[in-house]
Amino acid sequence: MKKLILLIFIPILIMLISAIGLAMNLKTTTEAVHKGNKEYEYYLGKEIYGTDVTSLMNKAINENEKNGVEKDEKGYYIDNNKDSIKIELKMITVEKTYTMEEINNHDMNQFLKNFNLIKFKCTSIEYHRKTGKVSKMIFEQLEY
Repeated sequence: MKKLILLIFIPILIMLISAIGLAMNLKTTTEAVHKGNKEYEYYLGKEIYGTDVTSLMNKAINENEKNGVEKDEKGYYIDNNKDSIKIELKMITVEKTYTMEEINNHDMNQFLKNFNLIKFKCTSIEYHRKTGKVSKMIFEQLEY
């Protein structure tokens, strides 16, 4: 009788422990995604200077590198539907949209020198469907 109870109890205990472990892992992952997203979502709808945009582009580039996001033949990060991030700048001075890769490849310091005191506004944030992480941010230049 004791063996029968143990044979029933042990698998139930293993399933319960596994379920608790999965729930804790999901909670930790969800909290990490929300924390990471907040760092970007803070800028949505806000006017910021070019220095802040430069910092965000550097952060996104660093995160893409850390996460092993692949690049195409032109050096642009490929959307991996998981944890890649892109930042685009709509510039009114030349009526063109630039990617963070274009700015980085042409000299981020030169961008910073020319646009450090120019205001930009984050007009859009997109998310990866699979993970819920920020996938793209769009900033628009507000002044010359």
